[in-house]
Amino acid sequence: MKESPLTSRRYLLRLAGASALALMASRSFATTREGGLRGAIDAVQYKTTPSAADRKSVSLQKMIDQAAAQNVPVFLPPGTYKVSNLVLPENTRITGVPGASRIVYTGDGHLLSAENVKRVELSNIVIDGQNRWLGDYAGALLQFTGDDEVMIDNCQIAGSRKHAVQLERCGGRIERSRISGAGHSGIYAVESDALSITGNEVFDCGNGGILVHRWKKATDNSVVNGNRVHRIRANDGGTGQNGNGINIFRADNVMVANNHISDCAFTAIRANSASDIQITDNQCQRSGETAIYVEFEFEGAIVSNNMVDGAANGISIANFDQGGRLASVTGNVVRNLTLKGPYEHEVGFGIGIAAEADTLVSGNIIEGAPRWGMQLGWGPYLRNLVVTGNVIRKAPIGCAVSVAQGAGTAVITDNVFQETPGGAVLGFEWDKKVSGELAATGSSRFAQLTVERNRIS
Repeated sequence: MKESPLTSRRYLLRLAGASALALMASRSFATTREGGLRGAIDAVQYKTTPSAADRKSVSLQKMIDQAAAQNVPVFLPPGTYKVSNLVLPENTRITGVPGASRIVYTGDGHLLSAENVKRVELSNIVIDGQNRWLGDYAGALLQFTGDDEVMIDNCQIAGSRKHAVQLERCGGRIERSRISGAGHSGIYAVESDALSITGNEVFDCGNGGILVHRWKKATDNSVVNGNRVHRIRANDGGTGQNGNGINIFRADNVMVANNHISDCAFTAIRANSASDIQITDNQCQRSGETAIYVEFEFEGAIVSNNMVDGAANGISIANFDQGGRLASVTGNVVRNLTLKGPYEHEVGFGIGIAAEADTLVSGNIIEGAPRWGMQLGWGPYLRNLVVTGNVIRKAPIGCAVSVAQGAGTAVITDNVFQETPGGAVLGFEWDKKVSGELAATGSSRFAQLTVERNRIS
């Protein structure tokens, strides 16, 4: 039977498409006579073959050194490479076949390190620490110090007894990687220079997920965006220094956005002494303590459009007594909180949003806060709060506002309170209730308060 013109045309198009793909593949993955990627140094050339018994890693180190000197990448064919104590020189680029090229630590001190170089790249590699001993000098399985650009892309890093990746005084990017099973934290970055941590999955770590710290408070400029962080424990205990999904400490000008954080022993996102921080559009689920914490010596914070579902407390803007001030808390949804926290607390848990000084709290929805919907100030630590346009449902008390001696100004207007049986807006001296309903009677008793146009149902 003769083919129709349409059928013949489809056949020709399929052939043309197949030829084009074959040509693209040949150009993208062209090989030399030695069998490696064009321009790359292949591990086979140096007899660094999978499962080779080479505990001192001499062959692989020699290959890395020569490739770096020639400014070409190292290609690791599929297999397992058992090595330790590798030092990465300037212009190191190591790549492999995703999921198939495995570097396994043999436990003699550290696995990979680079110090005071301009650029190091690792991509498409599985790196397994096997939970083996790390030397006292080694903070992590992969350790980088004073490097201008560290690039880690599409890698799997697992089984470190300490941090999985530690960067000190580094810039660069960690992206699209899967980091798990670290005894301490997945990524520990200290004194960074505009580091980007994007699109990673960090999970099952002993004390923290992603940590961006500084020894002294200063501009950091890091971006933590689009990561998935889950199942973070607090094996070393404490009241918040461990057990956090994303922890920013003394690092100013940091953005934490579009992350999905769940099942952390303490906080999903904790910013301690971090000024000019943005915490936006994050998903925070099942936090053991406060889901989003901005605390201690900070000036300037934006906490907006976050979803908090399940925590002991929702969002806390705290520590005016130590200089914590100046924030905007808008457009967040906080729900399904609990009275149970990981330690004894003077106020207790079950609070939706807490704020103390120079802060706008607007357009938020709080539902299911078993103690207070909002805590406004604490004792004398209240100044210049504007609380407007919020919806608070299913809380014993809607707003607990401090009227203790020395407490400053608060404006509480145009909020909606529903199912707050203990009262919509009540005055407190520390944790003691000292007023009746202020939302219904007005705030004339307390000159520093303006309580108007709130709806109670």
